[in-house]
Amino acid sequence: MRYAIYFTPQKDDPLTRAAERWLGRSAFGGHQITPTAAGSFSAAEIAFHTAAARRYGFHATLKAPFRLAEGKSEAELIAALENLAASREPFLVEPVKLARLGGFFALVPAVASRELDQLAADVVTEFEPYRAPLTQDEIARRNPDGLSPAQLKNLYKWGYPHVFEEFRFHMTLTGRIPAAEAERMQQAIEEFFGPLLLQALQVSTLALFAEPEAGAPFHIMSLHALGGERERKFA
Repeated sequence: MRYAIYFTPQKDDPLTRAAERWLGRSAFGGHQITPTAAGSFSAAEIAFHTAAARRYGFHATLKAPFRLAEGKSEAELIAALENLAASREPFLVEPVKLARLGGFFALVPAVASRELDQLAADVVTEFEPYRAPLTQDEIARRNPDGLSPAQLKNLYKWGYPHVFEEFRFHMTLTGRIPAAEAERMQQAIEEFFGPLLLQALQVSTLALFAEPEAGAPFHIMSLHALGGERERKFA
C-alpha cells in the first residue's frame, strides 16, 4: 500500500466532473467512465493518450506516493492530514491555464501563487515522518541520471525531486504527446473543457490518495476541507 497527499477539487466541482469524463475515471470511488471523443481525436485515441494520468486520477501532487514509515499507522496519517487541513484557510488561484510540460498537458497557475507554494512545502515537511525511505528500485524509477543536482538531492532527502524551489503545481491531463500531435491535442483539450479553463481554481481541500498494490489505480481514501470541516471518507 502506498499513500499520497494530493490536491483535487470537490467531488461535485464542474472542473472535477469534466476532468473525470476526460480521463475516463473518477478517483472518488474509482469507477470507470465511458471514454469520449474530443476535437479530432476518437474516444479510443483519447483513452490511449490519457492512460497514464487516468491511473492517478485528477490531482496535483503535494506529497508524492510513499509507503508508511515503520511505527506509523494509517489512522495517524489521516488524523495528521485532518489537523493540517483544519489549520489552513481556503484560497483562490487565478488565473489557471493549459500548459505543455515536458511533453504532457496539464493545468497550471498562470502566475505564481505564494499560498500554493507554501501549502505544498508544508505538506512535504510535515508528512516526512510518515514516509518510509525509498528503496533502490523506487529511486531507479525516478531516473536519477536525468535529474539536476538539486532535484537529485530532493529525491534522496524528501523522496521526490520536485519539491520546494523545484515544485511546480500542475494537474495532469495527458501522457507525453508527440510534438506532431501537440497542437491538435491542445485544441481538443480547450474545446472539451471550454470556459472551465478560464476560471479561478479554488484550493479548499486536501486529499489522501491510496494505491492498494503496485500498479493499481489510485483512489481517494479521504477528503479534508481547509478550515476544519469534517473529513469525508471515500474508501
